[in-house]
Amino acid sequence: MIGWLAVQIGVSVSGDRFMTVSRLILLRHGETLWNQENRIQGHHDSALNAKGLIQAEALAGRLAGEAFDVLYSSDLGRAHQTAERIASRTGHAIRLDAGMRERNLGMLEGLTRTEVQVLHPEVYARYRTFGVEYIVPGGESAQQFITRVVVTFSIIVREHAGKTVVAVTHGGVLDAMYRHVTRISWDGERRVPLLNASYNCFTCTREGEWSLPVWGDVAHLKDLALDDI
Repeated sequence: MIGWLAVQIGVSVSGDRFMTVSRLILLRHGETLWNQENRIQGHHDSALNAKGLIQAEALAGRLAGEAFDVLYSSDLGRAHQTAERIASRTGHAIRLDAGMRERNLGMLEGLTRTEVQVLHPEVYARYRTFGVEYIVPGGESAQQFITRVVVTFSIIVREHAGKTVVAVTHGGVLDAMYRHVTRISWDGERRVPLLNASYNCFTCTREGEWSLPVWGDVAHLKDLALDDI
C-alpha cells in the first residue's frame, strides 16, 4: 500500500480571515468481474464479483463509523452497487452523478488488453502514449475526461462548503483528481496505485485550493485490495 500521512482537517486561519474547508472522500468501487479479467470497462459495466462484494461491505463498515454529510456515486452500476452497501449501513440517500463516470474509451470497452492489442494495435498504442488530446474512436480524450471530472467535483465541494462529501467512483477518476491536485502532467504513465474499494481524502478551500492528505488507504480491506497499476 502506498499512502500519505493523514493530517487533521478543519477550519484553518489565514491572517484575520477564516477559510472554509470541504472534505471530499473518494472511494473506488469494489472489484468487478471485468477487473478480474483485465477487461476495459469505461462506460460499459460489470457487476461486483464475490471479492468485490466483500470489499464493498468492508468499506461500508468503515464509513459507518465516520461522520459525513452526503453520499454521491457515479451512475455506473459497479459504483452504485458499492454505494448501496454504504447507504445500507449509514442511512444516507445516494445522489447519482454521471460526471463521476469512468473515462469513455469507446471501441476499446469490453475487450481485454490482450484482445485490444491484437484487434486495434494502432488505437491501443496511441491510447497508451497518454496524449491528452487523442480521442479513442467513440470515446473521449484524456483532456475532456479530466476537465469533466475536475469540474464535477469543484461544483460539488462548492455546493457543500465546509462539509464532508463521500463519493463512490472509478480508478480513472481517482487518477484524474490525483494528477490535478498534485499538478502532475496527464502526459506520462500512472505511478500511483488505484486500489479497489480504497479510501482517498481530498480537501478544498472556498478559494479552490486543493490538497491531498490521504491516498490509497485500504486498512479496512487487509489483503483484499487489487492494484491495477
